[in-house]
Amino acid sequence: MAKDRTPAPTARGQEPASSSSRNEIDAFLNQVRALGPATGAGQRGRLIFALDATMSRQPLWDTACKLQGDMFRETAAIGGLDVQLVYFRGLAECRASRWVSDARQLGALMEKIDCRGGHTQIRKVLAHARQETEQRKVQALVLVGDAMEEPIDDLCAAAGELGLLGVPAFVFQEGHDPVAEQAFREIARLSKGAYSRFDLSSAHQLAELLRAVAAYAAGGMKALANLRANATAVKLLEQLR
Repeated sequence: MAKDRTPAPTARGQEPASSSSRNEIDAFLNQVRALGPATGAGQRGRLIFALDATMSRQPLWDTACKLQGDMFRETAAIGGLDVQLVYFRGLAECRASRWVSDARQLGALMEKIDCRGGHTQIRKVLAHARQETEQRKVQALVLVGDAMEEPIDDLCAAAGELGLLGVPAFVFQEGHDPVAEQAFREIARLSKGAYSRFDLSSAHQLAELLRAVAAYAAGGMKALANLRANATAVKLLEQLR
């Protein structure tokens, strides 16, 4: 995979948040709680943050940038976490940033990305996560997107490999595409991660979920305990075992 000094974020959402979306977020947290501690004592966690930057995500791109920028600032406050940003767009562009120990730097990197037409390249993201963890353990993969245009069996095989390597994928779907939902749920299930939908009206919930996932990747339950001011993290703590 090509290396770059720039990455990217989210965008499409349209339907207002409802009780069903709240239930989906609760279900997401229920899945996350079953995960064990992410890191060992004295180790830094590693989190890959992957984003679909194809043209369908353009409408809410700026909002997504802000959300993820907030998440990176929260991650920096947590400490003990290295983050790598990955994005795909265009005909065959799929790039990864360097690993960053101060996650606040990623906000500036994201600002350099714009959306471009093209098909999804989720399989490349999953393969990249596998390659990275084979070199040095990756605690979690976050994938944010709104579409899937690849053979689902290929994605399932790649997600299963991540599950065997202990790299859960936390998949956030923007919008309501049923094909994407089926694929994203399978990626989450086979990697032993979790799935959640979000839209603009539930953007604040996405921010909370991202912070909780970042805390998990940085230090498992102990790091989550330090986020007690975050209602989502508290809920997550209550469910973890």
